[in-house]
Amino acid sequence: MSKKILFLTGTRADFGKLKSLINALEREEGFEAHIFVTGMHMFPKYGTTGGEIEKSGFKRIYCFINQKPNDSMDAILANTIYGLSNYLSLLKPDLVVVHGDRVEALAGAIVCALNNILVAHIEGGEISGAIDESIRHAVSKLSHLHFVANNEAKRRLVQMGEAESRIFVIGSPDIDLMSSEKLPKLAEVKDYYEIPFNKYAILIYHPVTTNLHDVFVNIQETLYAVLESGRNYIVIYPNNDTGSDIIIEEYEQLRDNPRFRIFPSIRFEAFLALLRHCEFIIGNSSAGIREAPFYAVPTINIGMRQNGRFACKTILNVNQSKSEILNAIWKVSEIPRVKSDHFGDGKSTERFIDVLKSPKMFDEISIQKKFIDKE
Repeated sequence: MSKKILFLTGTRADFGKLKSLINALEREEGFEAHIFVTGMHMFPKYGTTGGEIEKSGFKRIYCFINQKPNDSMDAILANTIYGLSNYLSLLKPDLVVVHGDRVEALAGAIVCALNNILVAHIEGGEISGAIDESIRHAVSKLSHLHFVANNEAKRRLVQMGEAESRIFVIGSPDIDLMSSEKLPKLAEVKDYYEIPFNKYAILIYHPVTTNLHDVFVNIQETLYAVLESGRNYIVIYPNNDTGSDIIIEEYEQLRDNPRFRIFPSIRFEAFLALLRHCEFIIGNSSAGIREAPFYAVPTINIGMRQNGRFACKTILNVNQSKSEILNAIWKVSEIPRVKSDHFGDGKSTERFIDVLKSPKMFDEISIQKKFIDKE
């Protein structure tokens, strides 16, 4: 009987990282890939990206609306737990795969842990600012298998009491896609999204959930700087965390400015094509920390959201002030374009499949977890 593997996705970003794994698993005999689609994917405001998942040709997709506008993160967590619990009682998967540090991933880990279902966590052991880091570590403690990006992440999980035998260093799965020759051509992407710029930067700015009282001032400082810079920008909406509405509302002042093209979402493959050829990426998105260095694209990282994460020569960290941000934009050409493979070498999918196919893997991984003390 085929093993049922369920992938949970709540955002455009995590689906970009899971897509190559799902594709590969669907080609493997003895496995049945399922996808639980929820979160931002279901929101017209963010481009209803669940439709893109359906267009990808996957066979077994279940869509669930886990929130309404202005729901708090704890309400979204509760809704997701309820919906996923009902779905899992019918599907009865052998393994559920979650990614990263979103509340949907936490919901998946909670439901599975309480129902004796194996959980695999992609990209645990990382650090960042805001509430994201706490969520990521909580997901890791509830998970039974860990597929991490590098040895640094593995070391942190061992420090958290996780068994080394359950931690597999595979790299970041999106690097596989970034390395692919099948990415769309830049000209095709620009034509599809009606982007007229020859030179451009990418702006992605998310709310910092542990510092919500400053969201309005912070996004204003950022927009003052990019407006004064005189550059062209592709602007992509933030995630749906509390505070995102403030950012989106501030973007409205850019609507009629010919130097800005604003999008609720961009298909991940298309985003990679744009990222690869941009002058720089600016804001506080993890794309500036993880994906941009792989393409040797300079990053202007603003504020505290990515505190403690990977420090690469292509990343310039600045405080949340117009003058610092603007000064960084002027100096961006001085940032060295040095490619980094810190998050993978493009073989993550192969390693992931090898682990799942290993003899007796599903029989030998115990549901009962134990804290492993360091000697």
